[in-house]
This record gives sequence, C-alpha cells and structure tokens, in this order.
Amino acid sequence: MWQSEINGYKSFLQLEKSLSANSVESYLRDVRKLTAYLQEKSGAASLDKVDHTLLQGFIHHIASSGMNAKSQARTISGIRSFFKYCVLEKIIDTDPAVLLELPKIQRTLPDVLSFEEIESMISQVDRSRPDGERNKAILEVMYSSGLRVSEVVNLQFSWLYLDIDFIKVTGKGDKQRLVPIGAAASRQIQLYMETTRKQAKAAKGYEDYVFLNKNGKNLSRVYVFTLIKDLALAAGIKKNVSPHTFRHSFATHLIEGGADLRAVQEMLGHESITTTEIYTHIDKHFLKRTLENYHPAFKR
Repeated sequence: MWQSEINGYKSFLQLEKSLSANSVESYLRDVRKLTAYLQEKSGAASLDKVDHTLLQGFIHHIASSGMNAKSQARTISGIRSFFKYCVLEKIIDTDPAVLLELPKIQRTLPDVLSFEEIESMISQVDRSRPDGERNKAILEVMYSSGLRVSEVVNLQFSWLYLDIDFIKVTGKGDKQRLVPIGAAASRQIQLYMETTRKQAKAAKGYEDYVFLNKNGKNLSRVYVFTLIKDLALAAGIKKNVSPHTFRHSFATHLIEGGADLRAVQEMLGHESITTTEIYTHIDKHFLKRTLENYHPAFKR
C-alpha cells in the first residue's frame, strides 16, 4: 500500500533531509503504522481518499492501544512529515494531517551529576585493565565536550585537533561541528593513543576510529551505556545515570556558570534553540544568586 510513494519519501529523507539511517527508519515506521491501520479499517485507501477524519481515527487507535504521549507525538510528527512530502511532490492536493494536534507531553528532566559525582565515576575506572585508559578517555571526552553516545563511538582520529583543543563531531543528520575539548580530556586521549590504542589492531575499515573494542571495531552504544551504569553503581550514585546524563550535566554546568545559551546550542549541535532550553532547569538557589548579583532591586 502506497509503496511507490513511501519509496519516494524514503529517498527524500535520505537525500534532501540528510537524515541518519535510524531516523529514516523511524519515519517510515510511523507511515507503516498508518497504512496497517487503514488497510484493516477501510481497505487499501488511496492517498487522495485519506482525510482528517480517517487520521483522527488512527490517532484514537494508537492512544487507546496504550502508547504513551511521547510515542504518540513521535508517530503524529512522522505522519505529518509524510503528508507534507506528498503535497510538496504534488501527489495529493491538500494536506489531511495539517490540523492534527500533538498530545501534551509532561517533560521529565534527566538527573544531573555534580562535578564531584562525575569525578567520582571517572575515578572508578580500573586503569590497570587493558581497556582502562580507553574507558577513562571516553568519560573525559563526554563530559568535556557534551557529546552524544553515538558521536563518541564514531569519533575518528582525522577529526582530532588536539594541538588547538578542538574536535570535529558528526552529529544527527551527518551534520558536523567543531567543539572545544578540555585539557584533561585532551591529555587522556593522548595517553590512550600512546598506550592501549597504539597496541590495538584495528579491523579493516576501522583504522581511523578512536575507540575500538577487542575485535578492532568501533564500540557499540550499548557498551558505553553499560560502562556508565556500572561506574555509577561503583561510585555509589543512586541517580538514574546514562550517557545522556553526562551530556545534560555538561550543558547544565555551563549554563549555571553563566555561559551564553547560543554558545551551548552550538556546542551541543542543536538545530533549534528551543531544544537547548530544556537544559536551563537551573535550581532555585542559582536563580536567587543570579538575581542578587544582577537585579537592582535585590541590591538595595
């Protein structure tokens, strides 16, 4: 059902939008959910027969199936994107998804680690093990530069500019950005390069990857998730800690230190400043200190 249109949409996402393979698959999965629903309810409906009422029925269907609000919003966004593409390509004349409303999502902010907690986790790395220097370098880089876990495992030597304290990062949609790297992280990468990494035998095609597993290939995201969970447990940290916690802590510490939101947006690789704003959940004490330092009424 709609296979030629879906194939065209896939090419559009890959070539025009430059989305990653995972993102493309997510968008296609949303459309497949809709086509499965329509086939069950009304047969193989042609695209020009799909109207707002049919789509509302689909929204009610996914909501009643137990899908949470965040997943519903993700699916609706995918459906909207597909029909926008169909209008753009003149496959249909009007967009039946234009009035679809997203469910209200209660944002839950991830836990933030203090600098002392991060240092405690890093200190739990067993540097006597063959993977010790590598694992310490991973944590130092994540906290120093706020990288996503996918950006860390895909980091390459040709993207390191340690002489000027910068690294090049390939983020979502294969978009690249330059990010400063701290002195501690830079030193640890160099130490890792001179020891464990120098002795490692990279598999064919993986010679340029910085962080390798025992098979000579780049690490998986799951490995980094597990590493961080284990180190948090060893450090006695009760918070829900993941690789994203390091990224969130990086941004929060910058903002609490007075960094400009636009600069943080650039370093995190966010396309919209709105996305960066979720990191500004600064605690009440910090807000009070800011007012006391900068607002005239608090200086009287």
